[in-house]
Amino acid sequence: MTTTQTNLPILNAALLESLAFPYQQVIDVVEHAFKAIDHPDSANPLKVIMTPEDGRSIAYSMAGRDASSNTVGFKVVYEFDPDRSRGNYQFYSFIFLCDDSTGTPVALMDVKELGPMRTSATSALFAKAAATSDARSALVVGTGVQGQIALPMLVSAMPQLNKLAVHGSYEAGITNVQNKLKHHHPDYDVEVSSDLEASVRQADIILAVTGLSAKENIKYEWLKPGAVVILVGYGIDKDVLHKADRLITTDAEQMKVTGDDLLNEQGELPEVDATLTDILNGEKPARNHPDDIIFVYNSGMIITDVALGRAVAEFAKASTQVEEVSLW
Repeated sequence: MTTTQTNLPILNAALLESLAFPYQQVIDVVEHAFKAIDHPDSANPLKVIMTPEDGRSIAYSMAGRDASSNTVGFKVVYEFDPDRSRGNYQFYSFIFLCDDSTGTPVALMDVKELGPMRTSATSALFAKAAATSDARSALVVGTGVQGQIALPMLVSAMPQLNKLAVHGSYEAGITNVQNKLKHHHPDYDVEVSSDLEASVRQADIILAVTGLSAKENIKYEWLKPGAVVILVGYGIDKDVLHKADRLITTDAEQMKVTGDDLLNEQGELPEVDATLTDILNGEKPARNHPDDIIFVYNSGMIITDVALGRAVAEFAKASTQVEEVSLW
């Protein structure tokens, strides 16, 4: 058997952070991937999750295929001290991509930048689809990596928003949220919320992106009629999910795997009314009435990692020198 030596492009965290990959393009790529989920050649299996009894770490892996780009991907994530209780937090991740039309590897790349981008783009697509036509205000709760990307991505999808706010516990994180928005959208400003309840009561769109250490939870009674509440991390009482008029999500089966902290006293989750794919493909509505309170469960989907990873890898290889290694 004759084998051909193949070099593998490597995209590390520093390289990916330096790329000016347009947020509108991120949204477009993620949208195309969701629309293609039901294609016979697409695949989005559930993630495999492992964690020890004492909760000191969490590890998971996913494999998927995006028919819209003919790309196969394998993603691995390892997180140590996920609840930040040991003072030794560590996070490592990568995705390996192959072109399934030529059989050649596309790249091995870090996903520290990729994951937040695809998640924030997904939230922006949910918000655009589910918000009422007169929605103008958005609140982000949390100032980590997700919180810093959430507003720029949301404004890229919904430029009509004119009242943006952030609620968080860390001054440095709040400053980063403000700076990130100014970098991508210089004409927009972010108000700093000091009262979570008051801010929630005024918001049309709420994105909860806090970590396990969230000190405050959003309550159902605070929500205005027609509000869209998007859960990415933590920071929302489970009653919001169970009392909402509609539940929409990225994937109903994946929600059962990753949403066990939202189960009611009977150990149940509400029935999902629609997925993002249903909504984007015009098969089901995001809302039935302007006053509906919409709960969105945004769980990571490997098909979007694959599609966005491919797009970012091609962008990087076209715009800068990418290191290659020979493994085979």
